[in-house]
Amino acid sequence: MEPVRKYSVELILLAALAASVGFFGYLGYGLVQTPTVEPAFSGEMALADAEAQMAFGPRVTGSEAHRQMGDWLVETLRAAGWEIFIQPFPVADGIEARNIIAVRGEGPVAILGAHYDSRLVADRDPDPALRGRPVPGANDGASGVAVLTELARTLNVPASGHTVCLVFFDAEDNGRIPGWDWILGSRYFVANLDKFPRCDEPRFAVIVDMIGDADQQVYLESNSSDRLTDAIWGMARDLGYGDWIIPEYRYRITDDHIPFLEAGFLAADMIDFDYPYWHTTQDTLDKLSAESLERIGRTLEVWLEAGAPMAESSGED
Repeated sequence: MEPVRKYSVELILLAALAASVGFFGYLGYGLVQTPTVEPAFSGEMALADAEAQMAFGPRVTGSEAHRQMGDWLVETLRAAGWEIFIQPFPVADGIEARNIIAVRGEGPVAILGAHYDSRLVADRDPDPALRGRPVPGANDGASGVAVLTELARTLNVPASGHTVCLVFFDAEDNGRIPGWDWILGSRYFVANLDKFPRCDEPRFAVIVDMIGDADQQVYLESNSSDRLTDAIWGMARDLGYGDWIIPEYRYRITDDHIPFLEAGFLAADMIDFDYPYWHTTQDTLDKLSAESLERIGRTLEVWLEAGAPMAESSGED
């Protein structure tokens, strides 16, 4: 219990005088409003969104858990004030997948993407007996989605000067499985961009994938557009995140940025491929860190709210 505070008569009179001055100031000049402070990206909130996804179980495309999680995603984005579009498309064995697109703002198009499905089988599990089980998909799936859902709540879209399209791709993660392939959702989305005029002709696309690892090491990805990675990794450095978002090349990845690059758009992949639990049954929530999620989210948030500045093209991208 908080102790009772005793005030002198003099202090009470001074407080009353100050209140009267404030009241008459209000009458003379109108109500003075407290400036609205924009919420900043919270790693804890993003981690809670990852936990909410994991509660559905493995989100394998076509499963009931996947459908329920997609419905949760739509409700979460709609509650944050975004316009929602659903893009269904067929995949293996007559299964219908769906990309989920959330749009706000005006101006040049900025696409932020993540896949929300999890892999059908944990074929890299060290235990052969577990390789037929589905991947839980905490880092490989839930982490990228969690960054985008928290950005949906905190990003000052008008300050960005862009039409921001948050795109949640389905059917990304089942390559090397008979009847499936990698990045099916992003390929379908890019092939049908003309059907979504608010997201057509993007200025750039940034993909976030496997970025929540507590031992975070997000290196430059060799397929990505240099102008875009220079800008984003430069912002991470300026924010003090250079030890985790590292301006060195390490991998060349097939991910959801590839269809954008093939269509001639600037695109980048933020991915931590030094993740020992990739495509195993150990890709679980305890491997994620709120700090890791926040570093990615804050980097993108600050960069976008500054107008997503990039150097002029050298003709090399």
